[in-house]
Amino acid sequence: MPTVVYQLPDGTTSSVDVPAGQSVMDGSVRNNLPGIIAECGGSCSCATCHVYVDGGSSAEFGAPTAEEEDLLEFLDGVQPSSRLACQLVLTPDMDTITVTVPPADV
Repeated sequence: MPTVVYQLPDGTTSSVDVPAGQSVMDGSVRNNLPGIIAECGGSCSCATCHVYVDGGSSAEFGAPTAEEEDLLEFLDGVQPSSRLACQLVLTPDMDTITVTVPPADV
């Protein structure tokens, strides 16, 4: 089972085992971690699950869709490593994925 390491806005880190087929967003929401709000429930329509994917982890996921890129375009604090956690679906061959949850004011 893949492990997602969430670097949280308060400076703490939380490691969560997330079943393959679920998203990085699912792992956060199901474990009540702060920072990933996920207002739309994972339908790629709100961008409240914005995260920065660690450089080593980014290669594990495919390129963002045009829909995801459109949502990211209008966020404050976007970086080249920015992704929507609802679009980061874990696969059985993944080991450890690391993401940083930006502070709400970014």
